[in-house]
Amino acid sequence: MRKLLPLIGSSSGSHPGGRSAMTCRFRCGDACFHEVPNTSANEYLGDVIAGALSRRSVMRAAAVVTVATAAGTAVNVVGAEGAEAATAASHPHPSASPSSSVSSSSVPRGLRFTPVAPNTADAVTVPGGYGQNVVIRWGEPILRGAPAFDPEEQTAAAQAGQFGYNNDFLALLPLHGNQKLLVANHEYTDEILMFRGYDAANPTREQVEVAWAAHGLSAVVVEGDRRTGKLTPVLRHPLNRRVTATTEFRITGPAAGSDLLRTSTDPTGRKVLGTLNNCSGGTTPWGTTLHGEENFNQYFANSSRDTDKRYGIGTGATERKWERFDKRFDVAQEPNEVHRFGYVVEFDPYDPSSTPRKHTALGRFKHEAATIRMTSDGRPVVYTGDDERFDYFYKFVGSKRMRHGDSRSVREHNLSLLDEGTLYVAKLTGDSPAIEIDGSGKLPADGEFDGSGTWIPLATATAKGAVSHVDGMTAEEVFVFTRLAGDKVGATKMDRPEDIEPNPVTGKVYVALTNNSNRGKAGFAAADEANPRNSNKHGQILELTERWNRAESTSFAWTLFLVAGDPKDPATYFAGFPKDDVSPISCPDNVAFDRHGNLWISTDGSQLGSHDGLFGVATKGARRGELKQFLTVPTGAETCGPVIGERQVLVAVQHPGEIDGASVEKPASTWPDGPGKIVRPAVVAVWRTDGCDIGV
Repeated sequence: MRKLLPLIGSSSGSHPGGRSAMTCRFRCGDACFHEVPNTSANEYLGDVIAGALSRRSVMRAAAVVTVATAAGTAVNVVGAEGAEAATAASHPHPSASPSSSVSSSSVPRGLRFTPVAPNTADAVTVPGGYGQNVVIRWGEPILRGAPAFDPEEQTAAAQAGQFGYNNDFLALLPLHGNQKLLVANHEYTDEILMFRGYDAANPTREQVEVAWAAHGLSAVVVEGDRRTGKLTPVLRHPLNRRVTATTEFRITGPAAGSDLLRTSTDPTGRKVLGTLNNCSGGTTPWGTTLHGEENFNQYFANSSRDTDKRYGIGTGATERKWERFDKRFDVAQEPNEVHRFGYVVEFDPYDPSSTPRKHTALGRFKHEAATIRMTSDGRPVVYTGDDERFDYFYKFVGSKRMRHGDSRSVREHNLSLLDEGTLYVAKLTGDSPAIEIDGSGKLPADGEFDGSGTWIPLATATAKGAVSHVDGMTAEEVFVFTRLAGDKVGATKMDRPEDIEPNPVTGKVYVALTNNSNRGKAGFAAADEANPRNSNKHGQILELTERWNRAESTSFAWTLFLVAGDPKDPATYFAGFPKDDVSPISCPDNVAFDRHGNLWISTDGSQLGSHDGLFGVATKGARRGELKQFLTVPTGAETCGPVIGERQVLVAVQHPGEIDGASVEKPASTWPDGPGKIVRPAVVAVWRTDGCDIGV
């Protein structure tokens, strides 16, 4: 076995951002230890605001007009049994007590629960009065003919009919009666925790093919318990489906058929096998799901081109050695295959015979997610972030209107909505003098980290062709090398833009910026107003308000809604709410909303000594900024894919037991099935034991 990476930065051996070396190794190919791909000379936000005069009065006047105009505007946004006894710790977090300055009766609906205390229990820990169950685990058979899971006798054929590994994004879609359709991403595989005696230097073909089958997507029907929020999979249901690294996909949109996408096995440039490293995603109002291909670069070997370097693609062998078994993962042999990954995937879970699509019009980069807000005239606007240090976030404004109905022609029309429109990248400007942003996280004189921004157009795709708005790049080049287009137009470098979600109640858009430990180091950008701390371990969440609250607007206002960390640290901020009444939080990753407009945040790599978790926070009213922890996940795990329903909350417990030095032989966690059983990623449902709605 290859020697594990040295322990860096703490006695626990965590990498920057709090992840274990093992997680960094298998999830993103040690991205934080490679050269930052963005070497462009774009202005950082700190440079932009240098010498700027405060425009507070002008901004506030514009905001008043925006809010007044939007007041009457409708907002259209899409939005383990063994551990079931692990409920809230007997000593609740201090945030359970109301602020002395805010009435306890004003606690928002959806957030009326006693916060879980930070902890390191090897369990899913939930508030008192709540129950839980493991809905489905890695390896459970979901297709007809698939065998029961046997960790000692894994085969690719078996895995292709079983629930995949490392569940991330989740969607829970309506069906008839008490059934729903659960869709899950399977982001990556950790072969050390999957196979007994795994030799990282010499994986077998069977192990590689099992890993191919464990990637991708799963669709599985689940049955709800009428008395609780418990969900149980309906195994071998006709709608159940697996999509893997070898499933056929259609490439659609303006780059489909381009010379840049043609390979020896696909001279048309319109068909590709598989989807890789699907992180977060989104749902559409026409009944499909979206999935972001994120750290796809780590699967491709032997690169030598500058365009590949901008995407972090390595010059040597890969960790998993897939290139030994399929030449398409060897850039030296198949140079265009890598251009066919890094897109937003659209999947129709209601049609098991459908071919999933990769939408080139949404650009190619490390997509964390893709979430939709509709314009007032029925066109989709898609928000998506590029999860890399000092990279950008984007939106796509569609030009075609959604149609209603279930006919084949209507569904085919709606499946083309993300192929025509304009792709934009964000440029932010702060409104405080640079001297007031000193890297400590101290608020500027005006009391907020905030400013304005513009959406810079990159390219427009139409039925008749595509037009580039970037000098020196064709439209095809913009859609395939989108990072380079962002470099050329001067987009604002951010601290790892991850999930981006519009609020279904207010229309405001929330951007999770997970962390960036390089901020302020020699040779890297210093703190700026949107990224106000050097050596940023804990991350922040940016709140964006489109001009006139219209999703298609080309300008916006922004403010930092939350600057994460220990509330006792002066370099934290919770939308102005008293910090002695909030839960500590670190490394926000995925975000979601409940029907009341509260923001729910899952974390990845907490730097506060406790396990990752799920948090709820009010976004409006007297308690705006009051953050409360709802659950924690087991040892080594990350909280992913939150779905916040009326009767249950779903989370994907990803990579439990992924601790440096762990293996099948030496597990670091016994979740979810107890000692003597292999550690398995799984989906968990949480509900109130009294049968009432969550948090009310």
